[in-house]
Amino acid sequence: MAAEIRRADYAEVRAALLDKREIALLDVREEDPHAQSHPLFAANFPLGRIELNAWATLPRRDVPIVTLDDGDEQAAEAAARKLIELGYSDVAVFRGGVAGWAAAGGELFRDVNVPSKAFGELVEARRHTPSFSAEEVQALLDRNADVVVVDVRRFDEYRTMNIPGSTSVPGAELVLRVPALAPNPQTQVIVNCAGRTRSIIGTQSLVNAGLPNPVAALRNGTIGWTLAGQTLQHGQNRRFPAVDRKNAQKAAAAARQVADRAGVRRASWADVQAWQGQQGRTTYFFDVRDPAEYEAGHLPGFRSVAGGQLVQETEMVAPVRGARLVLADDLGVRAEMSASWLAQMNWEVHVLDAAVDLPAFSETGPWQTPFPPTPAAPLIAPAELAALLDVPDEVAVLDLTQHANYLRGHIPGAWYALRSQIADALAQIPPARRYVLTCASSRLALYAHAEIQALVDVPVVVLDGGNAAWQAAGLALETGPTRLASPPIDRYRRPYEGTDNAKEAMQAYLDWEFGLVEQLGRDGTHGFFVI
Repeated sequence: MAAEIRRADYAEVRAALLDKREIALLDVREEDPHAQSHPLFAANFPLGRIELNAWATLPRRDVPIVTLDDGDEQAAEAAARKLIELGYSDVAVFRGGVAGWAAAGGELFRDVNVPSKAFGELVEARRHTPSFSAEEVQALLDRNADVVVVDVRRFDEYRTMNIPGSTSVPGAELVLRVPALAPNPQTQVIVNCAGRTRSIIGTQSLVNAGLPNPVAALRNGTIGWTLAGQTLQHGQNRRFPAVDRKNAQKAAAAARQVADRAGVRRASWADVQAWQGQQGRTTYFFDVRDPAEYEAGHLPGFRSVAGGQLVQETEMVAPVRGARLVLADDLGVRAEMSASWLAQMNWEVHVLDAAVDLPAFSETGPWQTPFPPTPAAPLIAPAELAALLDVPDEVAVLDLTQHANYLRGHIPGAWYALRSQIADALAQIPPARRYVLTCASSRLALYAHAEIQALVDVPVVVLDGGNAAWQAAGLALETGPTRLASPPIDRYRRPYEGTDNAKEAMQAYLDWEFGLVEQLGRDGTHGFFVI
């Protein structure tokens, strides 16, 4: 008989948050139900993908963890048991789930990355961050005014849609790059994102760092631009310029002053080495430069997360509230500015001091995600599977990848299935003599194999190398939502993504953001401050 999992309640979790003690409150539902309603600091940690996320984002095996679901506690308990199997020793289930949180008087929030978005609204409310409407910016562009528009989103987001004439300068790069883009102090700088948060933080970053130019956010970003009936560009490639050493040093000095005002701490390489081996304390190590810089050379043990995205999506890579954050940047500017915001968001944050002897940024290539060992399972080669697809009732292919990946391309005839709802998915799929599991690489399929085999009385095998191996073998894919055995709820559709959002959804998103400051006041656990 399995040991009983401890239950945690609202008072316990709230006390940990207020005391700044480490706690990982993990919402183990899929992202869409998570986005509909969750506590402020509940990080989305889907049950079906725990093995892919746990070791990378919960580095301390004895960190206090509380799992959370809708309210029946079944998914939360399953997740807790999975985490215990992965080596975590202090795991509890939140009693009553999201419904229990609300019943105890806890505030519930919509959408994703809510702590950062709520903080951005608080910054604007406290600092009265300057902004222009879409119509005002369009008028400046129409009369060829001396204006520079910088887009602070990720480059892939910028390529999808951008304000005409704008340049991609992801958030943490602003203080370093904008002086070269707008050397005349009379030039008006406009900062935009998709909605509000990143443009508010970006604009206020330039103001805080003392940029001599007039600076303003594009109010409501590309959403506001679209709602005003104005045209966006697509597929653009304008990127930030290189910066010479003198200007980089000047920007670093300005950024350090901002970080000092926010209470950012300094760390030496000796500190880092001690913390990397420390027991009883969670420390995250992030390299906040552009990902291309990271791959060209970085420090051992640091993960690549561009600074603007780290501030925007902190809980996705650092779900342990109360943990220590250490930021690295060979020029200093990106780390100092990112840290200044994280400190105001009530994180203990340190910048690896570039003024102290550091080892060379000599490790190359992308960050290697740590994963638990993959269990053994019977495999089938792509060519063998291809030969069986045309045999009636011979195989049913279950693709456990994310829905967006499934839409882009999947094995002909494959069924999209959520691992977290696999029993329901199997009930939707016609019987076959054998089930074949796949995903992008088959890593998730290998983790899921034993539990799926336990549900059926026919053989279950895993596609060797997954969909990547299928494509590498030159075999055809089909696209679109051809066979959905599970609802596509693994990702919440953000109203600011893509180019086909309903105007009502975009306006509703803006209205929601406007109410976040009031929600923060009711919640009372955040500890945010604004310099």
